[in-house]
Amino acid sequence: MAKKIRLAYTAAALIPLTVLAAACGSSSPTPSSSSSTSSTASSSGKTISETGSTLLFPLFGAWQTAYSAADTSVTITSGATGSGTGIADAANGLVNIGASDAYLSSSDMSQYPGLVNIPLTVAALDVNYNVTGVKKPLNLNGTVLAQIYTGKITMWNDSAIAKLNPGVSLPAEKIVTMHRADSSGSTFLFTSYLNAQDPSAWASSDIGTTITWPSAPGALAETGSGGMLTACGSTKGCIAYLGISYLTKAQAAGLGTASLADKSGKFEAPTTKTINSALSSFPAAPASGAESLINSSAGYPIINYEYAIVKKSQPSAAEAAAVKKFLSWVLTTGNSSTYLSAVGFESMPASTQTVAKNLVSSISG
Repeated sequence: MAKKIRLAYTAAALIPLTVLAAACGSSSPTPSSSSSTSSTASSSGKTISETGSTLLFPLFGAWQTAYSAADTSVTITSGATGSGTGIADAANGLVNIGASDAYLSSSDMSQYPGLVNIPLTVAALDVNYNVTGVKKPLNLNGTVLAQIYTGKITMWNDSAIAKLNPGVSLPAEKIVTMHRADSSGSTFLFTSYLNAQDPSAWASSDIGTTITWPSAPGALAETGSGGMLTACGSTKGCIAYLGISYLTKAQAAGLGTASLADKSGKFEAPTTKTINSALSSFPAAPASGAESLINSSAGYPIINYEYAIVKKSQPSAAEAAAVKKFLSWVLTTGNSSTYLSAVGFESMPASTQTVAKNLVSSISG
């Protein structure tokens, strides 16, 4: 069956602060599409432009609103366009900050020299589903998820799913897989988990922000986390991956949230305790800031640092100073429960904060 593609959230421009502040009163702000039509980043130091991760977008909006009150001389614009666009737009000088759920790969660094990836906070990726009659959180692991997304498992009452969920009455309902149509850090995180759990079921060549998805029957491709949420809420049998910042809206839409197997085989729900448990099992982030936090043996297995992708050389000294001041605020005042708790994010370890501050200090104009 041909793969169906539905596109959503296609407003064309970056979102100015006054509009975003209103949007952040909701847990599902409306993302914009690619900012590639926008002009290059300003050199005046009076504006800061950002685009990228839809997972980070709700938190970034809260940061913007608070920072504008602290520094009224700077206007911030933002767009939720997907991590791939964030990286590309930052590299091409279209925005000052590209937000990404994925750290820069070696190929990214070769393609876009002069970029740094600055960890800002800790997020998690959820696996959500719309399965008739199922109320209890389902247990899923990487092998079963890989078989679902490759079309080898097509029904919710398949014996492989039932084996992970004893006592749960699973319906004879077709599975509709959903994945991101745009270049997405969430896709990078999800496919990284599948490969880490079972390399034989999901190849390392199928890890990335954009991949060629297997032809699972009836598969749907959606744009942005908001598009995934809306489509899954209206599609019986769906399975999708959504950032934890959309958890409240997912619950309101009646979607279930899976407990995922960690490296030891224990099923973990995405909670503050399990996210921090997983985080503490990893070493300090290296000087580059790039670190995989996938498939911990002691906690929720799909967590990540959210990154600011920034050119080390900004258009002017004034612009560099403005970006550094804002990011320094994010890493101190912004890295607190005041902002993080509302979207399910967690603060970074002190060692990673030090790495991030050093990377911010390397920015110049």
